Amino acid sequence: MESKAGGSVPPQSAFRFELGTFEGFNFRNQCAIPRRLTAAEILHWDHDAQGEAEFWPSGDCAGVATVFKSQSAVTATELLALDGLLDDLGGDSDDNYLRIFFVANLLGTPVAELTAEAVEDESVHIFLGDNFCDVRREAAFELFEHYYPELYQLYEATPCDGLIFDADRFLDSPGFGTEEVRFGNRAALLVLPQ
Repeated sequence: MESKAGGSVPPQSAFRFELGTFEGFNFRNQCAIPRRLTAAEILHWDHDAQGEAEFWPSGDCAGVATVFKSQSAVTATELLALDGLLDDLGGDSDDNYLRIFFVANLLGTPVAELTAEAVEDESVHIFLGDNFCDVRREAAFELFEHYYPELYQLYEATPCDGLIFDADRFLDSPGFGTEEVRFGNRAALLVLPQ
């Protein structure tokens, strides 16, 4: 059996991580596939026998949905590449999914071409929370303390009640590149020092 990309298909146990389910559209039948499919079912989909089809994440795995959010369809090759990349990065943590999203979507590298080294080379800071306002504030203070420790200590030690730290102006400065993204039902802020 061959995948859509033309390579041989590994056995069903090829996936080390749970990648959620996928919805699909069968072009032969000109209708949606009536059930959600697993990554293994996409891997073993026979486009000649079952009909040419395309698939996209159903959203039950926030990491997969985020990584492929800007794509209209996901291939078996991309799912295998994502699974291997997660393994190389040490697991399917939220941070790893968001790091892969950052490199793939924001820097324009296809998932199938990514390496663990390319992902690890980007020193992106990841902040997760319930809403973007709280996440931005937490990120600004943490980055302020990390990159400007002397100024942060001075800010913390000052007795002046009128001293204001503007988190938005700090994060929107030319020193940082930021991206806000929904990660399931949570807010994620990705910050890359420039």
